[in-house]
Amino acid sequence: MVENFRFMAQPNLGKIAYQTLQQSKGIVGIVHKEVSTKLMELVAPDAVPETSIPSADLLFELRKSIKELEEIDWQEAEQGIYPKSLLFEAPWIQWFFKYPLVWLDMPSTWLRRVKRNFQDIPVEINKEKYPDYYLQNFHHQTDGYLSDHSAGIYDIQVEILFNGTADAMRRRVISPLKKGLDSSFPNLNPSNLKLIDIATGTGRTLQQIRSSIPKCDLIGLDLSSAYLKQASKYLNHGEKDLVQLIQGNAEKTPLKGNTFHAITCVFLFHELPKEARQNVLNECYRILKPNGILVIADSIQLNDIPNFIEVLENFHKIFHEPYYKDYIKDDINNKLEKAGFDSIKTDTFFMTKIWSAKKTEI
Repeated sequence: MVENFRFMAQPNLGKIAYQTLQQSKGIVGIVHKEVSTKLMELVAPDAVPETSIPSADLLFELRKSIKELEEIDWQEAEQGIYPKSLLFEAPWIQWFFKYPLVWLDMPSTWLRRVKRNFQDIPVEINKEKYPDYYLQNFHHQTDGYLSDHSAGIYDIQVEILFNGTADAMRRRVISPLKKGLDSSFPNLNPSNLKLIDIATGTGRTLQQIRSSIPKCDLIGLDLSSAYLKQASKYLNHGEKDLVQLIQGNAEKTPLKGNTFHAITCVFLFHELPKEARQNVLNECYRILKPNGILVIADSIQLNDIPNFIEVLENFHKIFHEPYYKDYIKDDINNKLEKAGFDSIKTDTFFMTKIWSAKKTEI
């Protein structure tokens, strides 16, 4: 009995390490934003957006929500939904050397804000290859999504923005994905599963999935060749199986119908016009196999967490997100149903909303 008590009393060192890491990333994110805001107020006051100051109660609720997200993240790793190693996986050395580039990029970002120059993209870009809504500087970032420079610093920018919770939010797709696959294709060998990540960006979500379903055949699709190159550097090295990466528009992919057992899509829909959101869902339905699973992660919406409405309203004021105001009011469930999906489920975690849906058997 005494030995059992001693065992139970031992601290969970892995969990403590994870919590410490998350706290450290959170501090870095907060300090970075505070210092950069003060510098912007000093150097480029005209670039400072007019936003409301969060109350102490709101800040408390945000911190509480982050803690709940991290607790779920740890518990799902404990349950074996994904390996614990994912909780600590990040390209730290790359980020260390790229962090100065984030600071060097800020003056051009501030100037873009002041001039409201939202179409400041590389002159060599062939605009005919992209839809009009894509040819702009989302988040005011240099080159939009259309250069190696943008792709190179994107991940660290996102980590700073979300105070180190970006990967934890991405991982929310894994549990509904695995549950959906187990339900729809219970006898299928994982090596025969085929999954595509729509708007894969730098490949962070695909890496999370590869570690959770190791033998699954993975494909990533994105409009940006620069981001696909970055994803290839991240995913296709060492002895792991190659991940196929395809350049294409999610509204009309170069893929055959009834091809995939599962589709994931992380943080795309808030950057699409309303009609494009429906087009992407229609296309997802087309390329999924019967009983196939779709899992979407994106920003929470107005009706999800009333206490966070102020945060959502500040977000589109701080960052250039031209379709965000419409997105947070949009009925994605209705769009899923129009596309043909059923068994629709939703959940929220901190600033992320998850949809899972199934293609009706035909």
